[in-house]
Amino acid sequence: MLEKNHFSREVTIFHGKQLPEIGKIVGYAAIIDTLQIPVTIPHSISLISTKNRKYQNEDCKVFTPRHAPEDSLYKHLVFALKYEGINLLFFKKLFEKLGQEEVAAMVSEEPTGQYARKIWFLYEWLMQKQLPVPDLEMGNYVPLVDEKLQFCLAKGIKLSRHRIINNLPGTVNFCPLINKTPKLESYIGQNSAAQKKQNLTGIRRDILQRATAFLLLKDSKASFSIEGESPKSKRAARWGQAIGQAGLLDLSHEELVRLQQIVIENPRFIEPGYRKKGGFVGEHDRSTGAPLPDHISAKHQDIELLMNGLLATEKLLLESDMDAILCSAVIAFGFVFIHPFEDGNGRIHRYLIHHVLAKKRFSDQGIIFPISAAILEKIDDYRKVLESYSLPLLNLIEWKETKAHNVEVINDTIDYYRYFDATRQAEFLYDCVNETIQHIIPNEVAYLSRYDEFKKIMENDYEMPDNMIAILVRFLEQNNGKLSKRVREKELEKLTDSEVTRIESQYAVIFG
Repeated sequence: MLEKNHFSREVTIFHGKQLPEIGKIVGYAAIIDTLQIPVTIPHSISLISTKNRKYQNEDCKVFTPRHAPEDSLYKHLVFALKYEGINLLFFKKLFEKLGQEEVAAMVSEEPTGQYARKIWFLYEWLMQKQLPVPDLEMGNYVPLVDEKLQFCLAKGIKLSRHRIINNLPGTVNFCPLINKTPKLESYIGQNSAAQKKQNLTGIRRDILQRATAFLLLKDSKASFSIEGESPKSKRAARWGQAIGQAGLLDLSHEELVRLQQIVIENPRFIEPGYRKKGGFVGEHDRSTGAPLPDHISAKHQDIELLMNGLLATEKLLLESDMDAILCSAVIAFGFVFIHPFEDGNGRIHRYLIHHVLAKKRFSDQGIIFPISAAILEKIDDYRKVLESYSLPLLNLIEWKETKAHNVEVINDTIDYYRYFDATRQAEFLYDCVNETIQHIIPNEVAYLSRYDEFKKIMENDYEMPDNMIAILVRFLEQNNGKLSKRVREKELEKLTDSEVTRIESQYAVIFG
């Protein structure tokens, strides 16, 4: 099998994607295409240029001919590990296809070489069984994940058998990976936590507390709006209170079920707790009732193992020095892709962002981070980032319709939920955090400061009570700074025409 395939071929279009120039596909994409590995093609394809130049765009990494690997499986794997990083899902499916003897034969080609050792370790870690290869007795320790290519743990575990440092940011049952991109490195270089602290420095404590209360409710309402719901104020406030406690309790199976009970006000029509049947996100055909999935959830038989893995990885990441927002993306999006509950997954998914940020001391300034409000403002991008995972996955999942018009997955899919590429999700979450730091929080604090200034004038000049001032401001906001004739004749009938004119002028000066 290793010698019968030709992995490199010159193309201009690859799997429906227009390449920037003609060249040879190499690395992961070449192996996936040639051996028909049941995984999606990587977002970024590696290409050997015929024009002796090296560059990179969002969809392609272009290399010079001197970078071209020999046309064998092992050499393409070495190229992939060296220039593309580690793809756990790919290796798991490759090892299932090759079998133990062929992997051992590859490792024996360069038994002390760092890439052979990485393949060796990955086989034993992913497959949970040893190759018939003796322990190494000497040699330098090599980090498994190249920190120049992907985010990883700063301190890994040394394994003397392979002379490898396992710095994977996860466990064998849940380990998404994030590639280092210019966008993420730029965000991390800006130090979002320090920016947030700087933006809040000097703000009066009472204004900060009021902003927190408002943003809690705003975030709760936004989280329901994302799900297409308009909850009663009491229900939104109840969920807002739960968000306000994010990070106080450790995450566990029981804690997740408790959160679901808060989200689902009336559990009459769902079975609480982890699903005991299939699940999908999408619609039903109007005439037949057949499921039309946009996303297929993990098999219910796999949920306990996947959630054990997610919880173990969350603990590992909280104890590491890995960036808080990256950790949030891995845990929160991993949860929503698994979709362990019948209902409430989306809101708990966004709660988990708050939870990890709080646990990682990102949200430690006495103010709740209104991430759902930022997501709602970027709702189209949010859908795209969810679909970037879910839609390609549909082609890899075999399912049939049940009598209840649900889906029943009939192939092995657990690895698709524990070893995904979380790069796009991390970039999106950083966009939302940046929007929150730069606009949402400062705008709310600025509004409250202006409101207090306007309120002071109304109290001093007109002896107006608080509830009347709140009504006045609401009407001014609704009508572009003017009081309508109806309002002047009813709710604010005691104001004279000259007072109305002066109040409108004062509002315009203060609120701009």
